[in-house]
Amino acid sequence: MTLPAPTQPGPTIGVRTLPPGTWLRVYLRLFAVQGAWNYETMLGNGIAFSMEPALRLLPGGREGLRYREALGRHARYFNAHPYLAGVAVGALARAELDGVPPTMIERFRTALGGPLGSVGDRLVWASWLPLCSLVALATFGFGGHPVAVVTIFLGLYNIGHLVLRAWGLQVGFERGLRVADALAHPVLRRGPQYLGSAAALLAGIAIPLAAHRVIGEGRALAGEIILMAIVGAMLLARFGEHMEGWRLSLAFLTLFVLFSVIR
Repeated sequence: MTLPAPTQPGPTIGVRTLPPGTWLRVYLRLFAVQGAWNYETMLGNGIAFSMEPALRLLPGGREGLRYREALGRHARYFNAHPYLAGVAVGALARAELDGVPPTMIERFRTALGGPLGSVGDRLVWASWLPLCSLVALATFGFGGHPVAVVTIFLGLYNIGHLVLRAWGLQVGFERGLRVADALAHPVLRRGPQYLGSAAALLAGIAIPLAAHRVIGEGRALAGEIILMAIVGAMLLARFGEHMEGWRLSLAFLTLFVLFSVIR
């Protein structure tokens, strides 16, 4: 049986920036990058789906061989943080449009997923999400209405990931195979450290304020609050290594908001 000859790299088509309409379609599709998530391909289907509008620019368009091969290539296994998937989508689309050999693109895909996953986890789940939760908790402590607390949390958090997705797509397409340089950006390298310090400072302000509002002037719930704090400290000491900071922050925020509404 004769194997087909490997696909040869195609000619470059001179695309240095995505047309505005194509860029917008790719960006909007990034919000569905987890829509076909599964254990076999992880984000692979979502990456291919998000890239598809850019791949239409390849010679032959949707009917061309390069389009079909590229779409199939990027629907394979790929795992990264969903908010930084735009970096991969932009860089891989640029590589395809530049006619980079498929073997090199495949090696690049393999090397790109890990860094995007670890950077995204530290920046978003371990830093940005807890910080947004503590800002909302401080709002509650200062007497904010529960609707205001939820609105502030959702607004602040979503602004962050909307900007991060847009930046990732833009820098990915601009840098192409050299996108690794962008991962050394100060925001990505130092951001988690600064956000973590800000969250620790804010926690020292927000948690006492929120607790004071829950207890009230009569201190009727002081005993219950102290007991809960002791139980919580024991649970953290026993299971702390298995608890994720963002889940803990959201749990505290939810409990305070629900108590405010019920009370």
